[in-house]
Amino acid sequence: MTDNELEAFAKAISRVLGWLYFLSWSASFYPQPVSNYLRKSTLGLAIDFPTLNVLGFWCYAISTASFLYSPTIRSQYAYRHPDAPETTVRFNDFLFAAHGAAMCLIIYSQFFPRIWGFTVGRTQQVSRAVLGIFWGLVAGVLIVALMAVFFGKDLGYDASGWAWIDVIYALGYVKLTTVFLKYIPQAWVNYKRKSTMGWSIYPILLDFSGGWLSLAQLIIDSALQNDWTGITGNPVKLGLGNITIVFDMIFFLQHYVLYRDNKKRTEDDEVDDGQWAERQRLVADDDGLDRAR
Repeated sequence: MTDNELEAFAKAISRVLGWLYFLSWSASFYPQPVSNYLRKSTLGLAIDFPTLNVLGFWCYAISTASFLYSPTIRSQYAYRHPDAPETTVRFNDFLFAAHGAAMCLIIYSQFFPRIWGFTVGRTQQVSRAVLGIFWGLVAGVLIVALMAVFFGKDLGYDASGWAWIDVIYALGYVKLTTVFLKYIPQAWVNYKRKSTMGWSIYPILLDFSGGWLSLAQLIIDSALQNDWTGITGNPVKLGLGNITIVFDMIFFLQHYVLYRDNKKRTEDDEVDDGQWAERQRLVADDDGLDRAR
């Protein structure tokens, strides 16, 4: 096999890996909202998880779109990475981010009974810590944007100083931060309940496979460019894969080892009195229908 043939083969493998990780990670958004819909309940899912996800994925969607379609950002990236001027962000990265942003909004909306009519736990409220992190991250991006405008050269269009690409990197780091932090509340909720009931393991299985596929594509793309700075030049994708894999292993431990045999139901302790009474009425109605049959 010639060098050209080998390169073409590697590029084909990269494209396949990219779409496989896209399909895997994209599919991971569906099991939980479907489970919530079938149960008519969000119990078992930490609300902090989709709250941070909404912010993270919208930032990631803007970041990937900028690297793909903004001439300013692409030229500034080339200026800062002269040895590998082409970004390793791919169209499947943007499509995944945009799809994820939309799905995160849907999952977050399921915590509003007026919209879906689902049972929501009395403790399922966004924590003050997460709210602080949420608005702190937004403020951080705004500060970087102001730095680019007021302290950069040519209002941030000169990449030799503070520039608009730094704002895009800031959006990417917001995504990276939310990926790390969003898993912690869910792991804590599972720990407090000593159960993973109501929380779907299937997104984690898809997450795990998607993480490895994403890292494999990033390594191949950097190898094709003959410059491993392609990895450090795309820190969000690198971090997403690694952080996802580590936390997925924690969730596997909780679901398949620590709480595998724990069948204790905790839902009745988590709903408010009005919702509990309504649930009991529905159960009683079902029992009456069964006896009538």
